[in-house]
Amino acid sequence: MNAIARQQGDGPSLWHAVSRTRRDRPVLQGAIDVDLAIVGGGFSGLSTALHAVEKGLSVVVLEAEFIAWGATGRNAGFVVPNFAKMDPVDIFAHLGPERGDKLIDFAAGSADLVFDLIRRHGINCDALQSGWIQPAHSAAAFEKIKSRAEQWAERDRPAVTLDRQEIEALTGARGYVGGWMDGSGGVLNPVEYANGLAEAAESAGARIFEHTPVTSIDRTAHGWALKTAAGSVQAGKVLIATNAYGGPLFEALRRTYFPLKVFQIATAPLPREIRSRLLPGGQGVGDTRRNLFTFRFDADNRLISGGMHILGPGADTRVPQATWRRLAKHLDLPDLPPLAYAWSGMAAVEPDFLPRLVDLGPNMIAGFACNGRGIAMTTAMGKLLADWASGADPRDLPLPFAPPAPIPFHGLMRHAPNMLLGWSMLRDRLDEAR
Repeated sequence: MNAIARQQGDGPSLWHAVSRTRRDRPVLQGAIDVDLAIVGGGFSGLSTALHAVEKGLSVVVLEAEFIAWGATGRNAGFVVPNFAKMDPVDIFAHLGPERGDKLIDFAAGSADLVFDLIRRHGINCDALQSGWIQPAHSAAAFEKIKSRAEQWAERDRPAVTLDRQEIEALTGARGYVGGWMDGSGGVLNPVEYANGLAEAAESAGARIFEHTPVTSIDRTAHGWALKTAAGSVQAGKVLIATNAYGGPLFEALRRTYFPLKVFQIATAPLPREIRSRLLPGGQGVGDTRRNLFTFRFDADNRLISGGMHILGPGADTRVPQATWRRLAKHLDLPDLPPLAYAWSGMAAVEPDFLPRLVDLGPNMIAGFACNGRGIAMTTAMGKLLADWASGADPRDLPLPFAPPAPIPFHGLMRHAPNMLLGWSMLRDRLDEAR
């Protein structure tokens, strides 16, 4: 239990604890002048930095803590090249055919981009492009899944529908009606991936500073002036890449998304005889329940899963234990090894669950692309933002681009995902009983 206690709350995750490539970077001291300043050292900031320096721009990354400290280092390591709530037909209805087509293509290639970067830069992050599986927990969900797989297959994606027997064979989980798989998805160690992106960006010419929170950003005649405790940056363009960890610097941004605290757990390594029947191909799984059930293995055969919490005290202890019990139940593992790690992170969820760019003034943008699809979407977003930093009009990029749009009654609505979790769990049970 000592290991669990050390990993709970906002402390380090499993991925931080087992990292082999973490190294300290300096604090910014003095004044520098760059083409692009990036606030935040997660996937979106690092991907933007790498792609921007490859285009010949001078780039600095300012991270308030250390690389992958925020949501980047606190997720489960799934690489998922599709949207959390919308299918292609929904995207067309929401954005129209032209913009919808661009956004769908953006998502479709996002996982391939991640694994291509890993291969190109030799990033050692236990990456496995083995596919992402979504099992259906009810007959109604399976009907929707079949349509979803067909829509992605029509766009030449490696999407296939799976029947009950195929789902059980691929996952080892019983009780699902069927499902689908996108073969371009997969899993990785997110902290090692982020460290690899940082190394690649620095090798190409980017400068990265840690423990360097930005205290102010002001418009100047030549761009933007960013101040830190011991230094300053003059930049032609600025990217805010903090996701839900932006703090008070841009209060307007905080009211544009739902902050969702997500817990993750990892068991002790599973014995070989149990491991062999679960996910023999090494895929990642996230089912169709409203109270999402996910699972995967890391390179050391720890079983990883996550969950949200109903509002109430004691979540840091209560939710990891409940998630462990859920794993044992859904995977029929009465001898499931004990918890070894438990941690949490904050995700930024947009009202429509789609990625977007937020216009914060001339030559300053914030990017939001998580919504449960952070690794693939933020990496792909970084490549687009490098185009913007090189002169592309943000209105021509595939992602929606607009000024901040605060959510009405945000002070109350920000708690909606947690307040409604109990109702979602009840609806899941009613679906399965039909």
